[in-house]
Amino acid sequence: MQKTINCTMFRKMIIAGAKVLEDNKKFVDSLNVFPVPDGDTGTNMSLTFNSAVREINNCLDSSFFALSDALSKGALRGARGNSGVILSQILKGISNVVSKCEGDLTTKLFAKALVEGAQVAYKAVTVPKEGTILTVIRVMSECANKAAKKVSDFEEFFEIILHDGEAILQQTPEMLPVLKKAGVVDAGGRGLLVIFTGMQKMLLGEDIDINVEEITAQNASNAQNMASSSDSNDYLINLENLGDIEFAYCTEFMVTHMKKKTTVSDIDKLRENLLTIGDSVVCIGDLELVKVHVHTNEPNKALGFALQLGELINLKIENMLEQNRELKRKRTAQMQDLKQFGMVAVAPGDGIASVFTDIMVDAIIEGGQTMNPSADDIAKACDKVPAKEVFVLPNNKNIIFAAEQAKELTKKLIHVIPTKSVPEGVSAALAFNPDASTEENIEAMTSSKDSVKSASVTYAVRTTHVDGFDLNQGDIIGLDDSAILAKGLLVNDTTIDLIEKVKTEDIVNITLFYGKDIKQEEAEILQSELSEKYPDCDITLLSGGQPVYYYIISLE
Repeated sequence: MQKTINCTMFRKMIIAGAKVLEDNKKFVDSLNVFPVPDGDTGTNMSLTFNSAVREINNCLDSSFFALSDALSKGALRGARGNSGVILSQILKGISNVVSKCEGDLTTKLFAKALVEGAQVAYKAVTVPKEGTILTVIRVMSECANKAAKKVSDFEEFFEIILHDGEAILQQTPEMLPVLKKAGVVDAGGRGLLVIFTGMQKMLLGEDIDINVEEITAQNASNAQNMASSSDSNDYLINLENLGDIEFAYCTEFMVTHMKKKTTVSDIDKLRENLLTIGDSVVCIGDLELVKVHVHTNEPNKALGFALQLGELINLKIENMLEQNRELKRKRTAQMQDLKQFGMVAVAPGDGIASVFTDIMVDAIIEGGQTMNPSADDIAKACDKVPAKEVFVLPNNKNIIFAAEQAKELTKKLIHVIPTKSVPEGVSAALAFNPDASTEENIEAMTSSKDSVKSASVTYAVRTTHVDGFDLNQGDIIGLDDSAILAKGLLVNDTTIDLIEKVKTEDIVNITLFYGKDIKQEEAEILQSELSEKYPDCDITLLSGGQPVYYYIISLE
């Protein structure tokens, strides 16, 4: 029976959850509703969680407060796609509660953390939709809250919340018809349960090298039955955050040639003494050599504590306040040279990136289908733009959420224009006016992106029935912003069929961005056929270079 979880075990459980998700991300990806190659829910969640684990691995302070801070910040910085951003918010809520734990975690405190995780995640989504990962974390948190009142053993506690999590996951197709049509449960919800399965395995001391797909069938059956019956610089503070610094001196040294009376317990005592005068404490070694690192306002006391054990070598004391002041001076100088507005756009191919560059977009982030940039990627791109305000063009509906979260990671003023496709992004960028006000640009860019119709041509990654089409793996499919409208065996024929269904009488310009898997000669043949079919339209052909999608189409 395990009634509490200490900080060390909590760290191991987080790392185990990330490992199991990483090993099973393709299975989670396969649950994506639309049978297109950018079904990357599992990949996005794994990249997000792995970012959190990197922060945890760099956290040398063995306290729930420090560990929770690393978990929350790491997840936010690495958040990718809608599923990754929601996961980061769940972890943020959990961290809010766990960080205040002064002893060990109990089931009651863990349940409270899950409740907070669900609440923070729901608040982060403008229009929460049931039948998604949000529903799964909410039901798991409600179940945990009830169970914790009766159950103090974590092994039994995890069995209960995983069971109820699986039960509600199996009901998600009844909440979202699109899931029922595709014959799948919600991918984000499955990813969340994969994480908690990894945490449970670590808690039980079981092997975490598991194939989740093999065990979920039995879990799903049981759940449905129950439902029917009832480097050292890594740990230095980030000086890019130019706020106040609590401890001024980064102090490092080694203790050697120990005194005869020095014992191993004296090394532990040194660590405890250092914690009373600073933070970021590292004190590791043995009676041969001890390495020390501490941020403190009293380096003399740190040295005095250590001299009680032995001799000091390799001393280094750096004034972080001066470093901070120098960075502030540089930042102030840079601000004086900044223009008012800049633009950042996400582009899935070299050709599309060139188009954005030609229309005066300042920075390009490589990404799009199957490679969603993280919130941190977007924030860093904005930081590099020499402008006080930056307009961000996500150009993919699965990147908009991460772009919004990037606002928390930079001091730049970011305005996200919620472009869902490359055509919308190009149209919005063309509407940008450097001499207009912020409000005028937001209105003009938003209006312009809404005036464009977007469509795309790709292939089905599995056999299924969606939007009235019986699809086989490998079929060529044409989509608009919300549904599959055409299918075929040949790319050009499917593209022509798609355009015919999307085009209206007022459309006079059709632009085709052809992908890296389409030869220029093939694209020119399509351009010629469309020009003959629509003589009153200007048919423009551009090399997009995007992966996955044969054509991205703009209609105006």
